Amino acid sequence: MPADHRQRFLQLALDADALRFGEFTLKSGRTSPYFFNAGHFDSGAALATLAGCYADAIDAAGVDFDLLFGPAYKGIPLATALACEYARRGRDLPLAFNRKEAKDHGEGGLLVGAPLAGRRVLVVDDVITAGTAIREALAIIAGGGGTPAAIAIALDRQERVADGDPRSAARAVADEHGIPVVAIAGLSDLLAFAGESATLAAQRDPLLAYRARHGCDD
Repeated sequence: MPADHRQRFLQLALDADALRFGEFTLKSGRTSPYFFNAGHFDSGAALATLAGCYADAIDAAGVDFDLLFGPAYKGIPLATALACEYARRGRDLPLAFNRKEAKDHGEGGLLVGAPLAGRRVLVVDDVITAGTAIREALAIIAGGGGTPAAIAIALDRQERVADGDPRSAARAVADEHGIPVVAIAGLSDLLAFAGESATLAAQRDPLLAYRARHGCDD
């Protein structure tokens, strides 16, 4: 396994039932032999361990940032847990997130938390599929005067965004906006993990077949 945070994350995902194997129809219409749902990291201990995996992946990538942003909805607890993890490590980072709908009373607006102006913003989310939610988040950051620095996700499925586009959804977003996308783990790591686990040995061939049909190199 290339890095310990990847193995820890995949084991955590299995233990939390966030990573499942079987036959799943994705939004793209593809039939996948596995499915990832970060909503199953639903305890303090699981989120704390997950945040440690995020932090290790981000630090290993050498990303330069000074504010965490969590897109509604799943990005909010992920960015919050990551802010707590960095505080535990001695780095107290400002945190912001968006509402799905603008509030028309009280302080109003779409944004909650620290101001974005003049900040290098790290977006924290679970996955990038079509990239629509991430593009909306980046537009909000730019509108708030921040500068997107990178995007951190839990799992990169490493599959072609479309049959006519050989890039992954993560690569397409990175190319479009000129910022890196950092994933804790990808399909290649899952394949390596399955190859080292006796309990997951039966999942390796379906995963390999899926990668051969829909996978990409990045």
